Amino acid sequence: MSAGPGVPPERVDEAPLGALETAAALRRGALDVRELTEQTLTAARGTGAVVGAFAHVLEELSREQAGAAAEQLSRARRAGGAAELAAMRPLLGVPLPIKDLTRIAGAPFEAGSTALRGTIAPVTDGVAQSILDAGTVTIGKTTTPEFGMPCYTEPATGAPARTPWDLRRTAGGSSGGAAAAVASGVVPIAHGSDGGGSVRIPAACCGIVGIKPTRGLVSPGPHGSEGMGLVVDGMLARSVRDVAAGLDAIAGPRPGDFAPRLRPETSFLEQLAAEAGDGSPARGPLRLAVLSEPLAAETEVHPAALRGLERAVEVLGALGHEITVIPAPFTPADWRAFMPLWTVGAATIPLAPEQEEQLLELTRWLRAQGRATSGVDLARAVTGVQTLARRTLEGLAPFDAVLTPTLAAPPAFPEQLQLPDGAADFDAQCAFTPWTSTWNMLGTAALSVPLHREEVDGVELPFGVQLGATRPGDDALLLSVAAQLEAHDPWPLVRTPAPA
Repeated sequence: MSAGPGVPPERVDEAPLGALETAAALRRGALDVRELTEQTLTAARGTGAVVGAFAHVLEELSREQAGAAAEQLSRARRAGGAAELAAMRPLLGVPLPIKDLTRIAGAPFEAGSTALRGTIAPVTDGVAQSILDAGTVTIGKTTTPEFGMPCYTEPATGAPARTPWDLRRTAGGSSGGAAAAVASGVVPIAHGSDGGGSVRIPAACCGIVGIKPTRGLVSPGPHGSEGMGLVVDGMLARSVRDVAAGLDAIAGPRPGDFAPRLRPETSFLEQLAAEAGDGSPARGPLRLAVLSEPLAAETEVHPAALRGLERAVEVLGALGHEITVIPAPFTPADWRAFMPLWTVGAATIPLAPEQEEQLLELTRWLRAQGRATSGVDLARAVTGVQTLARRTLEGLAPFDAVLTPTLAAPPAFPEQLQLPDGAADFDAQCAFTPWTSTWNMLGTAALSVPLHREEVDGVELPFGVQLGATRPGDDALLLSVAAQLEAHDPWPLVRTPAPA
C-alpha cells in the first residue's frame, strides 16, 4: 500500500487517512487544510491522471474552499469548539470531488460528451450544494461516460477511467472517475450517482464501498427532477463509516420532490457508532437471502464472483444471521420492462440537431430507441416496472436484505463492453451487471462492499458483494451489515496503480 496525500509524517508507512480520519486530523491541527489541498491537487494531476479520475481539476475553487475551511478550523480550535464542529460539519476540509454529471455554478460541465464541450454550469445542483455546504474541498469534477449511460467510463471528452488494480481494465461506470480517485488514494471519498448500478459497479471494479440510497432520500432538486425514478445520488469511499458520513451530507428532501423520504432523526454515522464496537450484530439475527442467479441477462457468472458471495455468507452466517438461498424472482425477459425507461430517459436529454452528430454510438442508439417508444408504450413500461417491483418486494418481504455478487465477472477490459453496435453494447453491459439495476427498479437501497480479491490471468482483482434492501428506508440496516463484514473480513484500503 502507498500513503495518500495528507498523511501525517508519523503515518507515512500506514494506509492513507479516510475521510473522517482526515477531518479529525484537521480539527486537532495535525493536518493543515491548505497543505492537504495542495497535496491532493498534485495527486489529482499525477495519480489521478494515471487512472483517468478527473474530467476537470478545479484548483482555484479548491483553494478558496481550503481558505474558508482553514478560518473555520482555526476559530474552532481557539474557542475549544472542535467537538461541536465535528457534530455540525464532520467532513469540514475533506477533499470530496463531484461527478461531472452534477453542476457547480461557474465550473465546467461536459457530462463526458463532446456535445457539451466548453459548457460552464449556470447553476449549482442541490446535491452539489449540500456537499459544498458541508465544508468539503471539491478538488475537481470526476470523469463520467457520455451522459452517464454505460457501465464503463470511456468519455468522449478525455481520458478513460481505469481501475488501479489493473490499468488495462475499466473502473466501471458511470461513476468510474470517482471510484478510481478513491481507490488510488487521491481522495478518501467521492460523490457519485446511480441509475442502474453506476455507483456500485465502479465500487466493485475498484475495490471500494459504494452506496445507492433509497429512492427519495437524496433530493434531485431544486434544478433536477425524479424523471423515471431510477437515478439517485450516492457516495463512494474506502470504509463504511466514511460512506455513512457522506450520505449524511447529501440526504434530505427539497420542496417539490415527487416522493420525498425524510432523513432519519439519528444520522447514519451515529447509528453505525451505536453498533457493537467489536463488529458483532447489534440488531439481532437478520434474515438474509442469497441470490446468485443473474436477473438482467442469461449469462455465466465468474467463479471468483461466486466465491466472494460465499465469503460474505460464511462471515454473516458465523455471526448468527439466518441465511436462505433463493431463486431469481423474475426472468431476464421480465427485466426488459426496464428498457423503455432507460432509452426514453436518454431521448429526453435536450440537445440541438448539430449536437446529435457528436454523440457516441451507444448514446445515439439509446436515443433512437427512446424516440421510437410511444407514449402508450412508455406508460405500459412504467406500469410494468412498478408491477415487477411490487411482485419482487412482496416475494422478498420475509427477508431483511439480499446478497448477490455485484458483478458477474472481474473488472472488464473496455473492448468487452464498448462495442461498435449499440444493441450489442447494451447487451454486453447487462451480462456484466445482471443484478445492480434491479435495485434501481425496486427503489430500495443497495451497496457494494469489496469483500473478495482473487488472481485472474496473473493479476489480483477485486470482486464486490452487493447488499440489497427489501424495504424502503433500510439504508442504515445495509450500512450495519456492511460494517459487520468490514469488521470481520477487512479489505485493503488503497491500491497503488499497477502498470498496464
